[in-house]
Amino acid sequence: MVAGGISIHAVDVASGRPANGLRVEIWRIDPEKVRLVDGRLGANGALDHAVAQGARVTAGEYEVLFHLGEFFGDGDAFLTVTPFRFRIKNVDEHFHLPLKFTRWGYSLFRGA
Repeated sequence: MVAGGISIHAVDVASGRPANGLRVEIWRIDPEKVRLVDGRLGANGALDHAVAQGARVTAGEYEVLFHLGEFFGDGDAFLTVTPFRFRIKNVDEHFHLPLKFTRWGYSLFRGA
């Protein structure tokens, strides 16, 4: 089990494939607004970034932005950017955020 950090894994459940290339931003929004990550998920649908091992993760409120409209590549996308806000009090805990989505909806939660 990984100690500390924020990890992301996303799957397009309509196609049954990992979300290779999905753009993700991770922001710490409180106590100060700082973007920690602006990256893309790999072929396995996971974010390969030092934030997953706890780099720059401190106590505070966070927002992750999933750019689903970009992922589907059309200007008429129903979902454009999907935000997820959460708070970290204990930086030694790991925060895994699995995203399951289609063009029309999503499920996002704190996983194990």
